[in-house]
Amino acid sequence: MIKTITFNELRKIKDSLPSGSSQRIADKLGVTVETVRNYFGGYNYKDGKSVGVHIEPGPDGGLVMLDDTIILDLALEILDEKKS
Repeated sequence: MIKTITFNELRKIKDSLPSGSSQRIADKLGVTVETVRNYFGGYNYKDGKSVGVHIEPGPDGGLVMLDDTIILDLALEILDEKKS
């Protein structure tokens, strides 16, 4: 199932994560930290991979269609932990 979120919402989630969260997600999924950063709007495809993120220009940074939400789900889990 594809999830749609605004680019600004996605960046807000990334910016709210505690230090080291991208590496933690990468380690859990067995991917490079650059791949996780690319998911949140980075563009280092030399060291990281594309991960099913499609950006359509528009208001609020445009719309982001996520083919796979596992990285987003893990980021939201980390934010929930941070609240506790």
